[in-house]
Amino acid sequence: MKNYAFRSEPQLSRVTAHALNVGDRINTAGFEKDALSGVPLALRTGQDGIAVVFRYGVAVFFNMSAEEEAGFLERLLPRIGGRLTPPEEEAATVELLGESDDQVASGGPIHVRDMSMARLLVVSDVLAKSVVLAHDEREVAKVFETIEPFVRELAFAGRFFRNRRSILKLIGEALLVQHNVSGRVAIADKPDVLWDRVDLERLYARLEDEYELTARVETLNRKLAVVAETADTLADIIDTRRSLRLEIIVALLIAVEIVIGISQIFAARGGH
Repeated sequence: MKNYAFRSEPQLSRVTAHALNVGDRINTAGFEKDALSGVPLALRTGQDGIAVVFRYGVAVFFNMSAEEEAGFLERLLPRIGGRLTPPEEEAATVELLGESDDQVASGGPIHVRDMSMARLLVVSDVLAKSVVLAHDEREVAKVFETIEPFVRELAFAGRFFRNRRSILKLIGEALLVQHNVSGRVAIADKPDVLWDRVDLERLYARLEDEYELTARVETLNRKLAVVAETADTLADIIDTRRSLRLEIIVALLIAVEIVIGISQIFAARGGH
């Protein structure tokens, strides 16, 4: 990782960080020669801007205008898989504290000792995870909204009045969200920069606490478990319905066979 600090004096004291979840993944291969950092990929853009790109679909911009961000995203566009429109976003302000320790004010700016690349990577890591969680929370909420009518019908009527295709579609949506959300980004994993800079552990811990990463992951996992259980329950109901239909069909066939057999017996007796 190369050393980096904002060079122009007015920008040393305060910069804006803007995180965008633009897709499911970003191919970062080919940028290595211009990189300030390899993992995650960090690039200098313009005079004093920095773009940090995470493979799981997030770009975090420091000290960049909206036009500069748009230009950089245009370069990334062919590398983005599973593009999100509109992208999920989150912003924060990073201020130079000039004291012996980094501080994270609740709901306020992130105060840092210096604007070094290492500190900016820690900030970008937390913002990237937070914006991914925000997108995943939104997707799971949509599935809950879709599931609710089915659950209400079961609760009040003891059954639901939906056809098999709509139920299978719901199950598919639930499983797709579960697949996309689970394991896309390891929120519990600490940024690689901490392996070399253990002195930044406290800054990371404070940011992790401020953005409630651990609590949000636990809540999300509980909701995903409910989604999975609901999908299993609906699948079981479909199987039960199909089994019941098959049993009825078999019973009807047996009854028809019996009727035909009895008719044949009477017909034979009548012939005599």
